[in-house]
Amino acid sequence: MTASQKVSVVTGASRDIGAELIEGVRQCGYRVVATSRWIAPTDDPNVDIVDPATARCVVSVGAARLVGPDTVANNAGILISTGFTSDTKQDHVVVTRVNLTGLIYITQLADLPIGQNEKQSNGDVVSITTSLTERADNNVPSVPVSLTKGALNAATKALAIERAKRGVRANPASPGVIKSPLHPLEIHSAPDALDPIVHVGWISDMVDDVLHLESPPFVTGEISHVDDGRNAGH
Repeated sequence: MTASQKVSVVTGASRDIGAELIEGVRQCGYRVVATSRWIAPTDDPNVDIVDPATARCVVSVGAARLVGPDTVANNAGILISTGFTSDTKQDHVVVTRVNLTGLIYITQLADLPIGQNEKQSNGDVVSITTSLTERADNNVPSVPVSLTKGALNAATKALAIERAKRGVRANPASPGVIKSPLHPLEIHSAPDALDPIVHVGWISDMVDDVLHLESPPFVTGEISHVDDGRNAGH
């Protein structure tokens, strides 16, 4: 690792968007600290796998072994879509813990090396949310995920303003229907008349957006919609 090599923390890194994010940031020359409930060990010397049970462990690995982190990609999340009257108290506890509390905690810890280290006066935070927070879908019951991801949208924008003078940028990335195991095959194959371009997105579209949000120094507090224009209207 060179002194100029950047370090990225990626949560929810075992599959789908998280797994491809690792590949994306590695191709950009980053070293990676990855965490997930399901992630397997790797032989890549530039990827560290850490215990997802503690955010402090994740960040300490980035700070101690890799010098950083420079960026945090908050990708971990779950969707429970049983319907409002069927949602249990435990459902809300689990969704809140994964989608909101854990990600805020890890970002808060990462703010120490990003925002207070004299040698690193800048950093980037990208949080994956969902277009359901702004455009609900009758086919996808989404109260728990909208409650948590909507809060994450607001918290990320607030963080962008609070830490702007420290050089920390923070942006939510809001995907629409992305072709992945999270969405049923019938959603993948059936065009949606409400989408202006009438197709689903690819995981690579999300990776490209996250990498883009980690680059422009004048973009912060902006919700980036990767949703085929659905948020704009139909």
